[in-house]
Amino acid sequence: MKTRAVLTQEDCMKVIAAAEAEARGNNWVVAIAILDDGGHLLHFSRMDGATPANAAIAIEKGRTAAISRRATKHWEDRIAAGRTALMKMPGILPVQGGLPIMVDGHCIGAVGVSGVQSHEDERIAQVGISTL
Repeated sequence: MKTRAVLTQEDCMKVIAAAEAEARGNNWVVAIAILDDGGHLLHFSRMDGATPANAAIAIEKGRTAAISRRATKHWEDRIAAGRTALMKMPGILPVQGGLPIMVDGHCIGAVGVSGVQSHEDERIAQVGISTL
């Protein structure tokens, strides 16, 4: 039987705290979602002023990163390069801002962020993940 790392509530709180601090430090208003490796929501934060759309998009970016085990920018770049058939892949939101959380080569979850420019969303997610 294999054993594997999993995200704890404490881990999620560390990620959210660091991600929110990065956003606040840049005067950015975002929604931040943390999902498990199956794309199920574990923790969520919608900063004051973030829209309902930001909330839904953050969750979908995180879900995409979790189930595909890839950054959402990977899908965005492939489509931009002409592989438009990928737009029909189920459960894939090809917009930068979702990152998988990898431990020893295995995905244990993901973070999705929405609210500012997509590269800034990804930066916020990376800062959060870096706390683990």
